[in-house]
Amino acid sequence: MKNPCEHVSEHEDVLKDIKTSMPSDEAVELMAARFKAISEPSRLKILLALSSGELCVEHIAKAVGGNQSAVSHQLKTLKDNRIIKSRRDGKNILYSVDDEHIMTMIKVAKEHLHCDE
Repeated sequence: MKNPCEHVSEHEDVLKDIKTSMPSDEAVELMAARFKAISEPSRLKILLALSSGELCVEHIAKAVGGNQSAVSHQLKTLKDNRIIKSRRDGKNILYSVDDEHIMTMIKVAKEHLHCDE
């Protein structure tokens, strides 16, 4: 049977480039995990709050309208995905953004909300 694609030779070159530049399966899994981590609304709100700077869990909870236990759970997910980091300051643990690339993507997504206006 004849190949239904009329641009076989052109597409073969593109396909070769795609295969060469495609990240490993492990890298794609890591990318997907990070997207999944930031796609949950409460975690996204936490990141938007942390875009203003370092905060303790109490202030993050107030900023996002959540309770400290739920926020702590979401902070763990973000930290496990190396999107945020923490440091101890006396009795407090302060959280901040650890991956500025993620924040750049969030900033672009936020700006994109107004593209249709």
